[in-house]
Amino acid sequence: MKTVDIHTHLLNPAVRFDRLFDRLVIPIFARSLGVEPRALKDHPWETYVQAMAQAVATSARVGQTCLFAVDARVDRKGRELHRDGTVCASTHDVLGVARRFPDLFIPFLSVNPLRPDALEQLEDYAGRGCRGAKFLQNYWEVDLNDKRLIPYYEKLRTLGLPLVVHVGSELSIASKRQYEGADMLHLPLDCGVTVIAAHMGLGQIEHRARPWRNLSRNPRWFDADYHQILALLETRDNLYGDLSALLIPLRARALEHLSRQQHMHHKLLFGTDYPVPFTLRFNTHGLPRRTTRRIRHIANPFDRYATALGEFFPGNNPIWSNYRKVLSLKA
Repeated sequence: MKTVDIHTHLLNPAVRFDRLFDRLVIPIFARSLGVEPRALKDHPWETYVQAMAQAVATSARVGQTCLFAVDARVDRKGRELHRDGTVCASTHDVLGVARRFPDLFIPFLSVNPLRPDALEQLEDYAGRGCRGAKFLQNYWEVDLNDKRLIPYYEKLRTLGLPLVVHVGSELSIASKRQYEGADMLHLPLDCGVTVIAAHMGLGQIEHRARPWRNLSRNPRWFDADYHQILALLETRDNLYGDLSALLIPLRARALEHLSRQQHMHHKLLFGTDYPVPFTLRFNTHGLPRRTTRRIRHIANPFDRYATALGEFFPGNNPIWSNYRKVLSLKA
């Protein structure tokens, strides 16, 4: 049985890989996508879309992905302050790709709640087929506990749209740490929204005086937000956590501990955070080198990620089927 990847990203159609850093890493990024570096350099967005669609279509483990938009940063009058040239794909872009590949992608909207017409946009996008919403409030610099957002949350609840909230470190876009914590979950949960805490609150560098603790597999040194999310998962019926981007070293160290929390596996969702790259060679997951060598040779990026997580959540673990609880999909 194939699963659904609850957390993948479309790139901004204007994305370009022209900076010096881009030119240095594009061969690595292209290899992770399974495409030629020259194609990614010359036709970045279409090459990316085709590569992602091909990877999902040929995956042995993943049948569909939830494809995310990320809205721009705006002020309270809706005036655009910043639109990241790589991460900020619009909901229109996501709906367009989902129409091209309806069997592969489940569109998720992204509407900054500071937009004056945010509620109307939610109605419109839900009517056009969006099945969930994505927040990147740490990039937007929005406090999710602001009571002025209650009508927005109530609209999400009425429309039956789950809300994916970024909790934890952010490496791909400028962000404010004060908006990345588990405390951002409280008001949307109180309003009855089905909330998905992305990345389990992991990945912050919390131990600067003793930096090795940031890579320790001892739960004592894990992110405080991680432990808060575990506690909330036990008490909040409408909260779930996703495992996206948990294969980067600052987060992978928690996989063994999380695999032992079997009493809450019914609240965890499989996700990759595609196209975020991950390494198995130099990591903190604790898997034997023989195992990581085998997994590294898997060409399909979704299968490679799923196989690695399968070492911690094997067989019929509910993380592979929990997507049905938040997406209301048929078996």
